[in-house]
Amino acid sequence: MIGVEELEATAAHIAGHVVRTPTLPSPGLSALLGVPVTVKLELLQRSGSFKARGAVAKLLTLTDAQGEAGVVAVSGGNHGVAVAETAAALGVRATVVMPRTAPARSVDIARAAGADVRLTATMAEAFALMERLEADGLTLLHPFADPVVIAGQGTVGLELAEDAGKLTDVLVSIGGGGLIAGVAAALKARRPGVRVWGVETTGADAMSQALAHGGPLQVDVNSRISTLGAPTVSPLTYTMVRDMVDEVLVVPEAEAYAGVRELAEHAKVWAEPAAGCLLPAARRVLAKTGNDTHLGLVICGGNTTVDDITAYTA
Repeated sequence: MIGVEELEATAAHIAGHVVRTPTLPSPGLSALLGVPVTVKLELLQRSGSFKARGAVAKLLTLTDAQGEAGVVAVSGGNHGVAVAETAAALGVRATVVMPRTAPARSVDIARAAGADVRLTATMAEAFALMERLEADGLTLLHPFADPVVIAGQGTVGLELAEDAGKLTDVLVSIGGGGLIAGVAAALKARRPGVRVWGVETTGADAMSQALAHGGPLQVDVNSRISTLGAPTVSPLTYTMVRDMVDEVLVVPEAEAYAGVRELAEHAKVWAEPAAGCLLPAARRVLAKTGNDTHLGLVICGGNTTVDDITAYTA
């Protein structure tokens, strides 16, 4: 398990390399949902998502020899962009493996940052190639199985706990579980009465399946929301979610895309479907918790295009 002391040390370590993103009340979402809503705007983070935090945290731990040899990362989009951009800033060679379903924009940005981008047919094949490249001598920068990376993501939760007003319930999206594990650790230490809810989409529900199974397992990913499409969760993220998250909700993919439009119209932010899924989940949470709820939403990223959204919803 990762404790608050590790999160605090990581926050100090990465300060100056990442943005302390805004934590703000959202009048538009409060009116839409009928309860006070606070948003943590990680889409304004460097590289467009929270992933920059974990990437920087890990890259700053490399030895000179590891930095010279380079790093390898696997990604559905955001982690790859974050690794490519932060590695370039720190002078480290990066290889990023992505499935061909990853957003073309993410592939282009990672390549523009100087990363060697390798594309595979599926996410499972991407993870397999990542393991081979690690065996060849590259340092693995895993998106959710590394405690250093999880601690980096958990600094989102520290900032939310410090900057938000009243909160009773916080919703966090889940891919491999690194973000929610870190955020839950921070909130349970700083605001122990707050309930934490995880959100996945149909076809990208590795954590829900792990919880039902009693441990991590390989799942078939069948979702256009590639940034949530981890084929498994890690033992560490599974354990932390099992022990600290109140419930993991799975919402239909179409509702996540509709949530993107609602965030644009009511919150005035352009987020990706991995964040859009929070709105249908929030309605389910409110059905359980009632009108005294004060919601917090971690808007995890904004790396999507208008064409991506309109192509799905046309």
